[in-house]
Amino acid sequence: SYAYLIRLDKPIGTLLLLWPTLWALWLASGGLPDPKILLIFVLGTFLMRSAGCAINDYADRDFDRHVQRTQSRPVTSGKISAKEAVLIAVILALMAFLLIQPLNDYTKQLSVLALAVAFIYPFTKRFFAIPQAVLGIAFGFGIPMAYAAILNTIPLEAWILFVGNIFWAIAYDTAYAMVDREDDLRIGIQTSAITFGSYDILMMMGCYAILLLSFAWVGVSYRMGVFFWLFYVFGVGLVVYYYRLVKDRTREGCFQAFRKNNWMGAF
Repeated sequence: SYAYLIRLDKPIGTLLLLWPTLWALWLASGGLPDPKILLIFVLGTFLMRSAGCAINDYADRDFDRHVQRTQSRPVTSGKISAKEAVLIAVILALMAFLLIQPLNDYTKQLSVLALAVAFIYPFTKRFFAIPQAVLGIAFGFGIPMAYAAILNTIPLEAWILFVGNIFWAIAYDTAYAMVDREDDLRIGIQTSAITFGSYDILMMMGCYAILLLSFAWVGVSYRMGVFFWLFYVFGVGLVVYYYRLVKDRTREGCFQAFRKNNWMGAF
């Protein structure tokens, strides 16, 4: 039950959190990140995503039982108590904080903000029209932290990537929210899929366009070579593929579009 609580069976969330962190580590270090820093960020990503899942299930415990896809989650089904979920989240967050102790003070300060956003996000579904934007901030915090850890400063390209990541998260999590739209409408949860309404697909494609623009800016600024632009074209092709998956708004297609965003991060 603890393994299901922290989604060990669903690594997609960890990967969506990890890719932006790796973008930043590679760019900030000129393509050769310090192995120790790389290991710290990879392990930290896993710990923080796991902590976020635990606090998310605590926050949504009264909603999850009414959603077809989440009825069997450990907290809402009673396999794990709400207090246990909070305790696990706190322990994992403390482990992540201990992990970054070899890094500089700037990175440690940013980690406190990252933790706060990660723990606040699940509760924003109750009142914020696009909670996916808060998710994007939480999932993108590895970008400024990576730059801070390597350069002890956060240059402009880091913030451009950070903004691009926020819109990327809105795009892929809107596809995810489209799977549960009917259930969310019934129980009163706010999501971008509900807020965007009939413009959901148009807004999703617009968010992908902002992600691609942010990477184009970085590519030009860094004078990237042919391999960068080759995979950039692959990324554009993926957006077309995602559109084909979500255009009919089927649960299966939308869920597949969400899962296959792992490819976008990798490319």
